[in-house]
Amino acid sequence: MIASLTGTVAHVTLDRAVVDVGGVGYLVHATPATLAALRVGETAGVATSMVVREDSMTLYGFADPDERDVFEAVQTVSGVGPRLALAMLAVHTPDALRRAVAGEDLAALTRVPGIGRKGAQRIVLELGDRLGPPSGTGVAEAAPSAAAAASADHSERVVEALAGLGWPAKQADDAVAKVLAEAGTEAVAADEVATTLRAALRVLGGHRG
Repeated sequence: MIASLTGTVAHVTLDRAVVDVGGVGYLVHATPATLAALRVGETAGVATSMVVREDSMTLYGFADPDERDVFEAVQTVSGVGPRLALAMLAVHTPDALRRAVAGEDLAALTRVPGIGRKGAQRIVLELGDRLGPPSGTGVAEAAPSAAAAASADHSERVVEALAGLGWPAKQADDAVAKVLAEAGTEAVAADEVATTLRAALRVLGGHRG
């Protein structure tokens, strides 16, 4: 199994990247937040998990091993496959998922596209304490006000990432505008793409029908 990759970023799209390792390009699916940290032409390292199916082998990439471990753990829940597990990490950090499961916070879990109330209850029941306690390390999930001023180009990137996760473009645009308005800025810095993305997902989750 391939546990990690370190190489030159050859290509990045809304839901995947190609990492060139010794002349071999590895296609890696990842969350928008992980992809936002990659720069074409620069060297990058990602923790990976390989999902093997009868007709395919797919690599999923993560910012660190902890994120990968959570990705693998949540797939032990019946009905949770790699795509839904990745969506969970697109909306929540590993520690936020730990808190949601430990606190039986169904509202937080149902903010993930594809998870309804029954699915959230099943996740809480079947995961139990398998994710462990929150580490208390790493970057905490920031509130919408943490988004800093920068270039409008990055705000468009967040909108595109939301569309890639299945949200209608108009809803995605409105959510990002709301986040930036609450932050008192019209744009978002490159290093705040992940923060703004998660904040916008929380806004969208709060308006699910």
